[in-house]
Parts: sequence; structure tokens; C-alpha cells
Amino acid sequence: MNNNSGNSAFNKHLFGDNFSWGVSAAAFQTEGAWADDGKGESVWDTFTQKKGKVHNNQHARVACDFYNRYQEDIELVKSLGIPNFRFSIAWTRIIPDGNGQINQAGIDFYNRVINYCLQQGVEPWVTVYHWDLPQALELHGGWTNRNIIEWFTRFVEICAKNFGDRVKHWMVMNEPSVFTGAGYFLGLHAPGRRGLNNFLPAVHHVSLSIAAGAKVLRKLLPNAVIGTTYSCSHIEPVSNKPSDMGAAKRADALINRLFIEPVLGLGYPMADLPVLRKLERYFYPGDEDKLAFDFDFIGLQNYTREIVAYSFFTPYISAKLIEAKKRKVPLTEMGWEVYPQSMYHILKKYGAYPQIKNLMITENGAAFKDEVVNGHVHDEKRIAYLQANLEQVLKAKQEGVNVNGYFVWTLTDNFEWAEGYRPRFGLIRIDFETQQRIVKQSGHWYKDFLS
Repeated sequence: MNNNSGNSAFNKHLFGDNFSWGVSAAAFQTEGAWADDGKGESVWDTFTQKKGKVHNNQHARVACDFYNRYQEDIELVKSLGIPNFRFSIAWTRIIPDGNGQINQAGIDFYNRVINYCLQQGVEPWVTVYHWDLPQALELHGGWTNRNIIEWFTRFVEICAKNFGDRVKHWMVMNEPSVFTGAGYFLGLHAPGRRGLNNFLPAVHHVSLSIAAGAKVLRKLLPNAVIGTTYSCSHIEPVSNKPSDMGAAKRADALINRLFIEPVLGLGYPMADLPVLRKLERYFYPGDEDKLAFDFDFIGLQNYTREIVAYSFFTPYISAKLIEAKKRKVPLTEMGWEVYPQSMYHILKKYGAYPQIKNLMITENGAAFKDEVVNGHVHDEKRIAYLQANLEQVLKAKQEGVNVNGYFVWTLTDNFEWAEGYRPRFGLIRIDFETQQRIVKQSGHWYKDFLS
């Protein structure tokens, strides 16, 4: 297929009339207004106050100022002809301490956002949880405390009751493997915990909460379209040696299978990653059945592939990732390999699960060094990345994979977690000093693609 960004023959019509096109964002990364109108403190508010945790000690207290500029940004979504806008609800705006009094000002804000989307002809797709756990709950153990299942389902219930009359598409959680792995095992993300004794209970309680939250949505909103999203990377062994192939299989179980298979009623992939047997110490009677839920769609979020080698010195998994920069391959600003074929392989992999009814790409995009020249941002690399990935989505779809949506990450440059403001993923550039928005060439390309 042609990778030329000017290829007008490559457009949305190739994907069929029932394909959902959109753009994704997240509350903590964009909203700012971190303590306004009764909002409580999240684990990320706390984490960014600790020196050395985020690039250049940056924080998200203002971020993209979406809290005050949501109308401008939703108007930009409309102007680019993007029909669907995925965003998340900040738990601490709705319940400042996570499980106490409801903050009406927070509910009012999201009602304004939802209503303005609908007024502009943009369909809101809501992610209930996108990593911003209330700090007050973290003080009680956060995701390591089994009580969080009740705390979380109450939050879901409040969202459903206040927004469900207008929001038709819901995602329960965003990328559980990332916020448990980076936040409860490696300590690189909020809340900064480390070790297996934090990671394993967090994994199990998150898995139970995904299904429990989905059941609340199904009960209260029987006509809603309910999904949840998972990060995934195509895994390849560095060689055909049995040791490297075994390492890749274990890495795949951890990165791609750990959270999806319990939801599908298959249990955790313990046979291929034996350390997961330690999860059983956190099981209560009946948990196996409580892990499963029949989602309307599964959201996949893919950016790259990983090359894996056997590593005797890596505990629990005996595998290590070969860094992309050491492999002399094209890189994004995140240090991720540009490898569009990963999207095809991932879609084929998840499409092979008979329990999955419908797949959506709920995030895909790239960070590159964008420069403003005469008021314009010519980001050809991003256009090439997006088009090449879309070609892989189309290839999978044409081969029978039931994929029916694609959302670009992300609308505007934003706070990219521990990387701060350095990586720019947006279709729209933000000057974080002035909050000026400039639609990049990629934004105009997406508009043309969708026209």
C-alpha cells in the first residue's frame, strides 16, 4: 500500500460505513484545575510533587487547561470532522476523597462537557478510570486493598446515573497492565510502589473491579455499549533459540494476556507465566466467576512491538526487552520502534479469541519533535505513522478481523505522565506557556482522511 501522506484514495470509506472514528484524551493529562471547585488530590497530583519522578519535575496543575477551555477544544474536534471524542472522568472531581461525599461541581463540569459535545455533533465516549486514583484511597492501600472493588463500583454507579442518559459508549478502565506494572511493581508511575507483593494484589483487585464496574454499567444502562481498554505490544523473540522463544512467551503472557484472559473467562495465564500462581493467595471463593464479563467491545491500544531475549538475571520472568535504540531502528520521541506491522499482528492475535465480539483501536499515535515554522507544524512523520498503522488495521479487517473503530492518541499535546511535556502526541500543538492551540498538518490530514 502507498505510504504517501497525499494519497487521497486512502480514506475512511475503505473501512465501511459502521466504523467509528475518533480521538482520545484523558482527564489528568489535559484538565489542569487540579484543586479547583472541590476537586480532591489524586495519586498523580501527589506523585508529581516528589522530586525526580517526572521529567524536569513537571506537573499537571494547569496541563492543557481543558477544564476552562473545553469548549474551544471540542470545537476543534468538530472543525476537524472527528465524530467521536473519548475522554475520562477524574474520580477526585466526582468524589474528592474517593468514597465520601459527592462533589456536585465535578458532576456539573462533566455534564457541561458532555452537553457541549452533543451540541457540536460530537459523540462522547467516556472512560471511567484513566489512572487518577484518589490519594485518600491510596493511603488505605489503593488497588492492593480488596475494598477498592466497592469503592470503584460506587464511582462507576455515580457516573452511570449522572451521565448515562446521554453517554452511549463506555470504557471501564484504561490500560490496567500499565498502571499496575509501572505504578505497583516498577514504581515509575504513581503511586510509586514496587515489588510483587504490591503488584499481584493490585492485578487481582483491578481485574475484579473491571468486571464489577462493567456489571454496574450493564444493570443501570442496559442499552449502553460497554467496553474496556488494554495496552498491547506485538512480541517477538530475538532469536529462534528455545530460551529466547520461551522468554517471549512469558513476556506475552505478562504484557498481552494477563488482564484480557480473566475477563474472557479463561483465568490468568499461569501455565505460561508460573509466577502468576502466587495470585491464588488473593483469591476468595467465587472469584473465578467474578472475573468474567461479556463486553460489547474490547479497546486495544498499540504503539509498537517488543523484541525479547532470555535473561537469567531478571526475576520472575527470566526475560528482558531489547531496547529499540540498541536495535538501530526508527524511533519515536518515546524511544519506541516505529513498526506499523505490530498493529496487524495484535489485531490478528486478539481477533482469534472467540469470546471477543468486537475490537476497537482506542489509542494509536506517535510523539515526534514538532517545530512551529511560520505558525505551522509540518509533522510528516506523524502522518506517515498514522497512515501506515491504518493500512495495517485495514489489512486485518479485510482478512476478517472484527475491528470497527480507530481513535488517534491524542487530540492535543498534553502531560505525558512520567515523561512530562517533552513527548508531543497531539494532532494539535499546545504552547504550554500561552495555551495557544495550532492544528498540526496531521490534524488537517486526519480531517481530509475523514471527509
